[in-house]
Amino acid sequence: MSIALTPGHATHRPHYRRRRRWAKAGAVILGVGLLIWTLLPVYNMLLMALDADADEFTGSIWPPDPNLDSFRSVWTDDYWLMDHFWQQFANSIYLGLATMALTVLIGSLTSFSLGRLRLRRGWIISDVALLTYVLPTAFLVIPFVHIMHKYGMSDSLWAVIAAEVTFATPYAILILHQYGKLIPMELDESAKIDGASPLQVYLRIYVPLMAPALVAVGVYALLLAWNEYLYQYLLLSSTRNMTVAVAIDQFFDSDEAPWNYMMAIAIIYSLPPVAIYFALRRFMVAGLTMGGVKG
Repeated sequence: MSIALTPGHATHRPHYRRRRRWAKAGAVILGVGLLIWTLLPVYNMLLMALDADADEFTGSIWPPDPNLDSFRSVWTDDYWLMDHFWQQFANSIYLGLATMALTVLIGSLTSFSLGRLRLRRGWIISDVALLTYVLPTAFLVIPFVHIMHKYGMSDSLWAVIAAEVTFATPYAILILHQYGKLIPMELDESAKIDGASPLQVYLRIYVPLMAPALVAVGVYALLLAWNEYLYQYLLLSSTRNMTVAVAIDQFFDSDEAPWNYMMAIAIIYSLPPVAIYFALRRFMVAGLTMGGVKG
């Protein structure tokens, strides 16, 4: 059976295709513009890091005499402001990984208890946890610093870890709780019939099936701790316990700020989270999107 096209349909199709091409072209132009706008500061950082004169703004697209001396100085710690750079870099990694691990552990256990063990009035826990986002974190820094000083945890990485986990856990509970609703309860019931304890259900069923969401909240907690500055600045004072985010602030106290060294440090400091993000972005997208499907 054939359907004859009217003249209106014949004229409408080329118009639709033309409009679709213009829409694609506009989307491509917008995407390229946003990409350039996003990468422009990073490119400017690279220009300053490669500039031997350490000029803040060169005004050129590429340095006239680029070199890697600034990166070499960072690697060898031969500048007085970078004497403990790799120790501080290790502190940053330790801070980020500890925050990620504790956030995933606390968030997964809480979401498992709320969603799988069917606690009475469990919704109160999740709602109260989200109340921590009512006040900005900057407003809570003074009482938090006072608490850490009172309990003798000043100038300790664990004081910063405690703060970061406090702010990352409510989001983790929300995402994991919503994602956990997609896992059939029949799997838990079958395991319990076979004699599995709640801990075995958590380790052998819940955690493997929740892997995408666990990766998503883990990377979120890592990036939160990696990019945070205020709490690290107020809670860490000694050079030995400082992170890179705090140590780089010392460059601004110098009479002549060595911009090339500072930008080299910033580029090196940004590599671990970028590598982790691109390595796990497939799991992150799956965890974040599926966690918002069902509420």
